[in-house]
Amino acid sequence: MTKLSVNINKIATIRNARGGNIPNVIEAAINCERFGAEGITLHPRPDERHITYDDVRQIASIVTTEINIEGYPSESFIDLVLSVKPHQVTLVPDAPDVITSNAGWDTLAHLSFLKSIILEFKAVGIRTSLFVEAEPKYIVGAKETQTDRIELFTESYARQYVKLKEKAVKPFVESAILAKELGLGINAGHDLNLQNLKYFANSVPFLEEVSIGHALISDALYLGLEKTIHCYKNCLRK
Repeated sequence: MTKLSVNINKIATIRNARGGNIPNVIEAAINCERFGAEGITLHPRPDERHITYDDVRQIASIVTTEINIEGYPSESFIDLVLSVKPHQVTLVPDAPDVITSNAGWDTLAHLSFLKSIILEFKAVGIRTSLFVEAEPKYIVGAKETQTDRIELFTESYARQYVKLKEKAVKPFVESAILAKELGLGINAGHDLNLQNLKYFANSVPFLEEVSIGHALISDALYLGLEKTIHCYKNCLRK
């Protein structure tokens, strides 16, 4: 079954809006695991407006499943990842001021840059993943970087799902097949939710992991965190 990694950035956003330590992001990570999440995703940004570098260090020390650290590979981010040594690092092409990840890597234009960083992470045993659009050329480029996995950027799927889900999912099915043929693992994330996740997971082959934050934490406000995680995991069952 596809694994669920819960992105807890939004919990840190609520905490930071008031100051102090409520809600407690460490407790949130522990509870996500206790309720069935197979991983915790953290995306520390340069301005630390939600998850901080110190949060990452503390959470990485207590998580018993998998830690996935997302981010743009700046010098400070690379240093953080090398010090924490998470199970997985997902590289995204975000500008420092972007609100949320809004594009995948042009793996052809940034091939040498990405390859050098990926090899540095892999040398210390960190699994690597690249955030990419569902386009063949970028997946072929990802293979050349020597990344272990790709994370398919699913915003276009989520946007088109309500109109024509078969058309929306088609490029992701094709991308997953191509990635598998190239020997790449397949993750996915961005705007996946309780309405569109099950169809995506049932349609896209070889899907190893989804990373979900905004929608899941929003649903938890109404349903509670435990029930919400169970609902998302049910969507991932074939």
